[in-house]
Amino acid sequence: MTISISRIPNVPNAENILTDEALAFIEQLHVRFAGTRDDLLAARAERRTGYSAAKRIDFDPETEQVRNGDWKVAEAPAALRDRRVEITGPASPAKMAINALNSGAKVWLADLEDASTPSWDNVIDAVANLTAAARGELSFTSEDGKTYQLRDDAPLAVVVVRPRGWHLNENNVLINGKPAVGALVDFGLHFFHNAKVLAASGQGPFYYLPKMEHYLEVRLWNEIFTFAQEQLGIDYGTVRATMLIETIPAAFQMDEFLYELRDHVSGLNAGRWDYLFSIIKTFREAGDDFIMPDRADVAMTAPMMRAYTELLVKTCHKRGAFAMGGMAAFIPNRREPEVTAAAFAKVRDDKTREANDGFDGSWVAHPDLVGICQEVFDSVLGDKPNQLHKQRPEVEVTAEQLLDVPSAPGQVTEAGVRANLYVAVAYTAVWLSGNGAVAIHNLMEDAATAEISRSQIWQQIRNEVVAADTGNTITADLVKGILAEEVERLRGEVKDEARFAAYYQPAADLIGKLTSGKEEDFEDFLTLPAYELLDKEYVSK
Repeated sequence: MTISISRIPNVPNAENILTDEALAFIEQLHVRFAGTRDDLLAARAERRTGYSAAKRIDFDPETEQVRNGDWKVAEAPAALRDRRVEITGPASPAKMAINALNSGAKVWLADLEDASTPSWDNVIDAVANLTAAARGELSFTSEDGKTYQLRDDAPLAVVVVRPRGWHLNENNVLINGKPAVGALVDFGLHFFHNAKVLAASGQGPFYYLPKMEHYLEVRLWNEIFTFAQEQLGIDYGTVRATMLIETIPAAFQMDEFLYELRDHVSGLNAGRWDYLFSIIKTFREAGDDFIMPDRADVAMTAPMMRAYTELLVKTCHKRGAFAMGGMAAFIPNRREPEVTAAAFAKVRDDKTREANDGFDGSWVAHPDLVGICQEVFDSVLGDKPNQLHKQRPEVEVTAEQLLDVPSAPGQVTEAGVRANLYVAVAYTAVWLSGNGAVAIHNLMEDAATAEISRSQIWQQIRNEVVAADTGNTITADLVKGILAEEVERLRGEVKDEARFAAYYQPAADLIGKLTSGKEEDFEDFLTLPAYELLDKEYVSK
């Protein structure tokens, strides 16, 4: 065997996950598919340069026959026909997994991606928890003796697992001396241990697929699903995946995405923050027409976001696939009832817009929001499980509308720069400590919000944007000074100097580099350099 692992993680049942048979399956996946993954990532970089130079993306004339064709995706299995409320969150630790399964949501997006730090312990603990959950055996007892168990008085949420995006490697698994592909490790371990059990119960295996930019990346997943089912004797088409449309190139290929995965697809999802990040990343040198206002000002009602979401609903329903709405990231705070009440009202308005637009369900980040989302979708759906009947033939969306950044209301402000720096450093610090889902100022932040925070600042420096509230030009020196102030603010909030030195200072150093405005310092993903820091001695294993 040419596959090796760094160590058996110190988490329950790790040795039952990292078996020789499971590792051999992962090796098979890599032998067949890792090279294609590498080629597809190289093609991304070349396309991005072209998009930025042209200041435009368009619908691909070579796939016009797919967009104009009369075809449908496979009918959804019974377990996925009603998705009106989906809760998102990491599958490690077990307590969070149990709370998500017990939340009353129809679906749990069990996240091994943006809401999870991919430390080796977290990755294997997540798979172990999902494996126990698939058998109804997941439980947890806290240090104070409190026991958490799966409920038996109501249905559990259906599990849909999100593996890492194509760009991330897994340094703790080596194949022929090279790091493994994180997505293949996540998928391979989960599928190997759970596919037969989930298929027998009609509960899967189901997946969410993130960060894709081109239909050939979708084709690769389809080939992986087909091969994996053959290897384990699972019926073709048992796997079902929902794809996130969270990159700007993907918005121009929704039909193509569904077509490539048509026997294994269940729908598309509108991923707000990563989508905005992708616009900035793709067009970062393209000038003023792609400068976004403060991220807090870019609502889903902005014309470019309306174009994106309405096109998603129309495309999905035309093809018989589900359209899933975006995240409600608010975290209730009992100490601030007025803030919580105002936020609940905003969540209700947001979900009402989605339900009336034809979405079949939507995401929430906290169990307290499940009831609000369910109530809104119940009022629109009635006794129907979804809105596939709502076809939206009146929707016509052009490339210009999808790229209409200038019409987004709001301004770039120095206060927004400060908020972005605070969130980027605070989130990255907690990520380095092993927690990928972080509550900051009553919002559940994940890697996507940190990405837009740091990329906005880079773009503002690069384009010498003038802050509307102060009149100051946003320069590298100005940002460096604000960053120093925000780091000191965080030092005062953290108080524990050892913890600050271990996590917050490295996070501040990284964000300082990523927001320089220099082309050589712009990383495609914040999590790439951050992941390398997980190997440092100050990170707890």
